[in-house]
Parts: sequence; structure tokens; C-alpha cells
Amino acid sequence: MSKHRLIILRHGEGEWNKQNRFCSWVDQKLNSEGLQEARNCGKQLKALNFEFDLVFTSILNRSIHTAWLILEELGQEWVPVESSWRLNERHYGALIGLNREKMALNHGEEQVRLWRRSYNVTPPPIEESHPYFHEIYGDRRYKVCDIALDQLPRSESLKDVLERLLPYWKERIAPEILKGKTILISAHGNSSRALLKHLEGISDEEIINITLPTGVPILLELDENLRAIGPHQFLGDQEAIQAAIKKVDDQGKVKQGKK
Repeated sequence: MSKHRLIILRHGEGEWNKQNRFCSWVDQKLNSEGLQEARNCGKQLKALNFEFDLVFTSILNRSIHTAWLILEELGQEWVPVESSWRLNERHYGALIGLNREKMALNHGEEQVRLWRRSYNVTPPPIEESHPYFHEIYGDRRYKVCDIALDQLPRSESLKDVLERLLPYWKERIAPEILKGKTILISAHGNSSRALLKHLEGISDEEIINITLPTGVPILLELDENLRAIGPHQFLGDQEAIQAAIKKVDDQGKVKQGKK
């Protein structure tokens, strides 16, 4: 029998999501579709009578704005929101800003799939000459993190994401859940996948098959040890959700006629 309920979600769509580009730590905002996805997520949670005590986000705008819109739809704007870089999207290194389909054309679909979805594969690191290097590392939000600026990642595998996320989960989020609080985590595709892997005990090999669409709430029921009771559940129109998952999966593939 479940003791705790946790809602995790990937933020609403941003313009780079729509353009099929690796966004990562570039601070892209929600586009019009993403704004509506966030509002719809709030409406879905309201229909299910969710009342949150605390919200956690990354320090990227699209994660924070998604949380705000959800709370607005719920009429729970007063609920505290706490943000940490440890919930940031995976750092895609040199791939940041690049188009996934073009990368599949140049490097093959399987290589792009490994970069996007595998547990242990790390993309090439970002260099100072990269067009978005100074935009990221010159941003003052990274000067007030709990580690030194020069210790922040230059590229990450999903394993790396889990390793930097787990201390925050164990020290900050888990204790609040154990107090009986209902928590919402508005994060990113890969920080959410990393957390699902940990809580559900998903294997290194199976995690490559886990894809999360934007703006869809995910319910996890947890036992007293904060381990998942059964698989995660997408909340909403299941047919539409499966179509959205396929759309995300297809981002790393070459369209017919271009091969």
C-alpha cells in the first residue's frame, strides 16, 4: 500500500524543443505551446484534487515558469518554490544548440540515441570557444551554487546527472516527503529520468527506453522507504501522451526521404 504520492514532470515545451535542438543549460523560455501545456498540467492536477505543500524546480526559467503556471491553475500560488541547479537538465556539452536530426544524419541515429538516452555515454565536453559557453558560465545564478563555478559539469551522462541530483534528493526533498508533505518536482527530461531510475530501480540497460514528453504530470506512489510501488503513471489522455512520447523519440531520427 502506498504511503506517499509524488508528482514529477518535465517542463512545458520551449522553442528549442520545437526546433529539435539540444537545449540543456541554455536558459530558453516556454513557447506558446509550452505555456498551454503547463496550464493543462495544472488543470489535470486540479481535477485530481492535488494539494501541494512544496515545489522543487531547477534554476532554469522553463522549469520555474512551468511550476508557477501549475500553481496558478491550482489556486495554490502561495506554496513555496525552491530551486536548485541539481535539478537542471543534463549538460549536453558540445551538443548544446545543435539539431538532433542533423546530428543523426552526420553521426547515425544509434549514436544520437546513445547520447540522448543511455546511462553511461557522455557527449563531448563544451569548450570555451562554444557559442553558448559564456552565456552559461557567465550567468550569475551559477556563481551562487553549492559548488565552485569551475567544478560545474562541462558535459554529463545520465549517470552523472543522477550522481549530482541524489544528494539534493536525500538531503532536501526526501525528508520533506517523509514528513508527509505532498511534493511537486518541475524539472527536465533527463533529471526526471534519473530520479525515476533511482526510485523505481530501473536498470542501466532499460533506462534507454524511458522517454518523457513535455508538460505531462507523472505520479509515483512510494512506500515508507521512498521506493516506488509499481511503475510511474502518466496522468491525462493516454492516447495523446503516447503520441507525445513517440514525437520525442522521433526527434533523434532522420525523416524519410533524407536518409
